[in-house]
Amino acid sequence: MTQLKHDHLMTMTLSVDFAGMKVIGRTPAGLRRIAPVTGGEFSGERLNGTVLPGADWVINRPDGVMEIDVRLPLQTDDGAMIYLNYQGRFLAEPETMARFAKGALLKPEEYSLAVTAKFEAGAAQYLWLNDVVAVGTGEQTADGPVYSFFEIG
Repeated sequence: MTQLKHDHLMTMTLSVDFAGMKVIGRTPAGLRRIAPVTGGEFSGERLNGTVLPGADWVINRPDGVMEIDVRLPLQTDDGAMIYLNYQGRFLAEPETMARFAKGALLKPEEYSLAVTAKFEAGAAQYLWLNDVVAVGTGEQTADGPVYSFFEIG
């Protein structure tokens, strides 16, 4: 097989309270911060609803890479609850990361935001999500990232 089979799973828009970010400080792993996710929405062919409050446990590593670890509850349009956890990294050249750290809105071609995601569902109509292998790409906006998630395989 030379092609990676994938299907669009959902697009998710997040609202992040950047001003409310909690700074833990410099740890052996890097600068640790917690960014509150205040909400958002997601939509796809089989998955639609609202993002409930959660957070991104961010580490800015000494090598300049920003690691993300996001944990969110999702509520579907039909009332089911789903847990979404994804990890990844935000990569950019050092001067671009310095601008980003000061709050600059970057052009999509200036960085790479990629994640792997895991879903947990208990509602019968969403049990299929428990076996999904998902990856995503993200784009920065002034209010928070917009992700496109893809089901692999």
